[in-house]
Amino acid sequence: MAPIDPLSEPLRTPASVSDAATSGAPLVAAGLDEAEAVRRLARFGPNEIRKPRSRNLTAIIAGALREPMILLLLTATGLYLVFGHRAEGLFLAAGAFVSVSLTVGQEARSERALKALRAMAEPTARVLREGQERRLPARDLVPGDVVLVGEGERVPADLKLTSSLVVTVDESLLTGEAVPATRSGSAFAGPPPARACGGDGGPWLFAGTLIVAGHGLAEVVETGPRTAMGRVGEALGEEGEPPTPLQKATRRLVGVTGLLAVGFCAVVAVLYAATRQDALGGALAGLTLAIALIPEEFPMVLTVFMALGARRLAQKHVLVRRTAVVEALGGASLLCVDKTGTLTENRMRLAAVWTYGRRRDVAPGHLVSADGALLEAAVRACARPTNDPMDRALIEADGSGAEVGEPVRVWPLESGRPAYIQLWREGDGFAAGAKGAPEAVFSLCGLEGELRGAAAQAQDDMAREGLRVLAVAGWRGSRPFDGAPEGAGFGFLGLVAFEDPLRCDVPEALRLAQAAGVSVAMITGDYPATARAIAGQAGIDLSGGVLTGGDVETLTPAALRERLAQVRVFARIRPEQKLALVDAFQANGHVVAMTGDGVNDAPALEAAQIGIAMGQRGSDVAREAADLVLLDDSFGALVGGVALGRRIYANLRKAMVYITAIHVPIAGLALAPLLLGWPPLLMPMHVVLLELVIDPVCALAFEAAPGEAAAMKRPPRKPDEALFGRRQILGAARAGALLLGVLLLLYGGSAVWLSVEEARGAAFAGLVVANLAFAFAASSVPGQGLLDRSRRSFWLICILASAVLCGVLAIPAWAELFSVAVPPPVWLTIALTVGAGVGALAFRLTAHDRA
Repeated sequence: MAPIDPLSEPLRTPASVSDAATSGAPLVAAGLDEAEAVRRLARFGPNEIRKPRSRNLTAIIAGALREPMILLLLTATGLYLVFGHRAEGLFLAAGAFVSVSLTVGQEARSERALKALRAMAEPTARVLREGQERRLPARDLVPGDVVLVGEGERVPADLKLTSSLVVTVDESLLTGEAVPATRSGSAFAGPPPARACGGDGGPWLFAGTLIVAGHGLAEVVETGPRTAMGRVGEALGEEGEPPTPLQKATRRLVGVTGLLAVGFCAVVAVLYAATRQDALGGALAGLTLAIALIPEEFPMVLTVFMALGARRLAQKHVLVRRTAVVEALGGASLLCVDKTGTLTENRMRLAAVWTYGRRRDVAPGHLVSADGALLEAAVRACARPTNDPMDRALIEADGSGAEVGEPVRVWPLESGRPAYIQLWREGDGFAAGAKGAPEAVFSLCGLEGELRGAAAQAQDDMAREGLRVLAVAGWRGSRPFDGAPEGAGFGFLGLVAFEDPLRCDVPEALRLAQAAGVSVAMITGDYPATARAIAGQAGIDLSGGVLTGGDVETLTPAALRERLAQVRVFARIRPEQKLALVDAFQANGHVVAMTGDGVNDAPALEAAQIGIAMGQRGSDVAREAADLVLLDDSFGALVGGVALGRRIYANLRKAMVYITAIHVPIAGLALAPLLLGWPPLLMPMHVVLLELVIDPVCALAFEAAPGEAAAMKRPPRKPDEALFGRRQILGAARAGALLLGVLLLLYGGSAVWLSVEEARGAAFAGLVVANLAFAFAASSVPGQGLLDRSRRSFWLICILASAVLCGVLAIPAWAELFSVAVPPPVWLTIALTVGAGVGALAFRLTAHDRA
């Protein structure tokens, strides 16, 4: 796509800045007060370019009216009315209305669930309001707000950097240029450069661009449609989520079945009229068969299950960004998880310090009074303000509140130098602090010999205890050093070690995952000794040893796949190496669920079948690449999501088997009597009434069915196993054939002794009861009570269906409408007993095919 130039016209000086200046509202780092923010939100409107696309009620109704079954029903209604059968025509019209209402109700319910999920997934921003840092929905930003921006975050509005720190920004979304630009809020001689994308320099950040490196404070200057992104308008229009392969397949199935049904309708109508000299009867018989053949419930069931399944996952703190993943989640065979924040609490506490051969343990809640130079340099290397738990632990342990100003210069973490360095002005001179991976700080200081060996040994000892270890270095001078920090002469000061406790629910959740045949791999950037200690505490398999990032780099793809057959703990892994691990695991046949939180994790999240971003500490880029977001970053929530995914998948399969099986006797009982020369058994009214039972049963009773207790004691399904494949189709066909055969015998046998209307009444009653009995058995799970709470929807449907059946048989006007009569008590008892028995027996034929 050609780059879009949103700034082809000169921009005026933002009205918001001048307005704020004259209003007396504070524009310092304390941020706006709430009252002023509310006034500005009312004036400038929400910070959104376009409303999220969603189907309104009119679109849902229009879609329902285009369904083949509704069109056939309306055709039958017209025929009845044209030929003077007003009661039948009005009943079918009412049936069409109720059917459309049920479909619209379910679709609207699904749309509400998806809308709620979109609200949970909307972007947020870190804002200073009344001196307090808050995380607000990005749509609530107003001109004049003070925003904190950092690596991996999308810029939420058009901003002006107010801190002197340098940030690197990817503006390719607006410029098409792949090379990131640098931005700084440093003071300019005269007014700042004009707002423009591309190139380096200037304090301007534009909505939708990505912070690649660095952090800082910035003021909002434009929001919503007034931003550079807003001026692009619909050129960057939001695409709706594409249908899943299964949804496409079912829509094709309904379309093809609809065409075949129309063909059958025509053939039956012609044959009926030719053999029985009854054109109206032939047309109605053909329409009855066509309506019975079309499995129009499939698309609705898929939509309802996916949307409500996503809502159920959200209740488990697993936010679904792409509903197609609901289908895949239960099939995960490998969970690749980070250590920090997923297995551990991400609640760092300074546990020990090491200086020149001496280790001191730090008691919880105590300040570190000694080792002042070490802690002072470590705090100098902490970002302010910060969300990093180790930075916060150091600042809390130091307790001095020093260095709350703004650094002169910052050197952020780099792949070649995993250390964070900040230079500060101190009195008449300058001081710098550096902290990071010990080997990086050792190299920064040129540390060699006995001291390096002792520090490395101390690092290993603390890592084996499961502590996270960083090295610290310091520098002082009368003027800032020039060039790279490697040549500045930093002095090594010691090590700081942090304790990050294992989450209390991890061992049990990991045991559940392993019992379900789901393997768990821990991938961390920490040291092998630390990784081994945490893996041992959690219960992760250590029999294959620990594979490091260095090992991954030297192994060929084939050798890596061979090692990954056994290894489940990975240490010193760089984010870009996660992609190689995902590819190798997938080549070994695994369905991979990968967690990630950083900018560089996005390729691995995209490559995994199930990409999972961290909700509390994940970057915007990781969340955009992921299919799921763990709202509380908890491993237990992830395992709970797998269990719920298996339940949704199993219930969806049950519903599809039920729909297929129950359509066989309906279509067969509409066609077989015509072929055998018997009086018709089913007419359009009967089929409509049955459809009004089938729709809510499959959408409500099956969706609400609980998961089986043994579901998490079985291995994951095979990756190539279809949701509704040959095995399920054959099982449904066997069950449907049994229902058809028994009910056809019931009709034929009763017709010998009873009138046609009584025989039709007995067979129809048997079909309704068989339908309900089959649905009851098919939606059940072992150990579920008869009056279990999850069965409330089914029992309500059952009561309503039974009441309508009683009315059809007992009320003369209804009986005349349906062309039935009440059979003698003996035959009615036989019909109800046969229906219940054959429904339960038919379920037995599908039980093994639904697993």
